Amino acid sequence: MSGLDLSCNKLTGGIPVELGQLSSIRSLNLSYNQLTGLIPETFSSLASIESLDLSHNSLSGEIPSTLIDLNFMGTFSVAYNNLSGRVPDMKYQFGTFEKSSYVGNPFLCGPPLENGCTTANKSNPKPKKPSKDSERKCFDTP
Repeated sequence: MSGLDLSCNKLTGGIPVELGQLSSIRSLNLSYNQLTGLIPETFSSLASIESLDLSHNSLSGEIPSTLIDLNFMGTFSVAYNNLSGRVPDMKYQFGTFEKSSYVGNPFLCGPPLENGCTTANKSNPKPKKPSKDSERKCFDTP
């Protein structure tokens, strides 16, 4: 399997850790759902991943720092979630990701974001509800 696109499916609950066992997958899109919980640490086993889109959900916690070992990832987005803490170090592929990969997570900090990390950034934010704009993107027809 080269890709799995489950975007815009109104999926709820946590991301199954078993998705991290898809070691040969190249693209995984879970955007525009209602997913909650953490980004699974098992995603660091997605050795062939080139594109990972987890944007427009209600994911919380930190971005696993072990994701920086994903050498082929050219596209990465966790925009518009409830993530907090420090953005993974800007080395390897993560050095190529811009602010747009992280926008909409007010409790994320560190480069390439403009807000530096302090103890205030580590507090648990109140979960936000998915925006109606997310639903419109997926379900409106021109």
